[in-house]
Amino acid sequence: MFTGRAWRVVRFGEPKDAAELQEMTWAEPPAGQVLIRVRTAGAGFPDLMMTGGHFPLLGAPPFGLGEEAAGEVVAVAPGSRFSVGDHITGITAFLQGWGGYAEYAYVRENSAIRIPDGMTDEQAGGFPIGFRTAYAGLVERAPVQSGQTLLILGAAGSSGATALQLGKALGATVIAVAGSREKTEFCIGLGADHVVNRRTDDLTARIAEITGGQGVDLIYDPVGGDTAATAVKSLARNGRIAMIGLASGAPVALDPMDMVVRNYAAVGVLATPNEDPEAEALVWSRLADLAAKAAITTPVGRVHDFEEVPWMIAQQSAPGPGKSVVRVAS
Repeated sequence: MFTGRAWRVVRFGEPKDAAELQEMTWAEPPAGQVLIRVRTAGAGFPDLMMTGGHFPLLGAPPFGLGEEAAGEVVAVAPGSRFSVGDHITGITAFLQGWGGYAEYAYVRENSAIRIPDGMTDEQAGGFPIGFRTAYAGLVERAPVQSGQTLLILGAAGSSGATALQLGKALGATVIAVAGSREKTEFCIGLGADHVVNRRTDDLTARIAEITGGQGVDLIYDPVGGDTAATAVKSLARNGRIAMIGLASGAPVALDPMDMVVRNYAAVGVLATPNEDPEAEALVWSRLADLAAKAAITTPVGRVHDFEEVPWMIAQQSAPGPGKSVVRVAS
């Protein structure tokens, strides 16, 4: 048995009211999971949805917070491919009520990797969710081909910034859309071929200029709302929009007749583990290989102290550029 502190949602509401730091006990992990002593944990907009009671995959409180974590393995189930002492990063058992904003965390074994050489604790803690989601969107659900044009909304955010990098690694021409000069410069630093400031540029006109009037082949949309609805006007014929999330507070509104007339498609993306464990292992192996080659890297933004978790979650409605990360332990 292991004991320590964990942030948990005890009621729905504002993060400062919903999240409470509690003493917890962790038993030996069940089959398919490993237990880690957490060093860092990645944050994102879903945390705000969880505290507010808007996350569709979770029921009523209490439950843990934090979808991803990195640290040292302290216990494994029989037959595990990991060993005590391994340093891993992966997706937590948050769907079973156990999160990563904790001194210990259960991690799903088939959604975990040993931390590649050269990856910092902060990069490791924020690696799994963003890149697994980007892989689901750009490889599994709406595959982008080398040479195609990929438009990424919210490109400086934790979801968009990972898709930007993976899209480049897959050979796409990437147009990054963000909401400030600071954020567009951040996207240029990540390798974006073109940037658009949605607050100062005419999105439709700028995309037409970049693409020579041809439009984009794929939109990666973690934002939704009016920005996504405007971006859809720039889809090329036979294009697609991959619907990742709704950071704006509302999903993109699509017109079925417009989809028919212009011959484009919408694809929903939820990065759930592949039913075939070997296929899922190949996904993570490929991501780990890209990270080891420095083709992708966690775009770390602000690093928060463990005691700051409720305040940090409240900032996820409009975070600065990059991936927010929580430092749990040294």
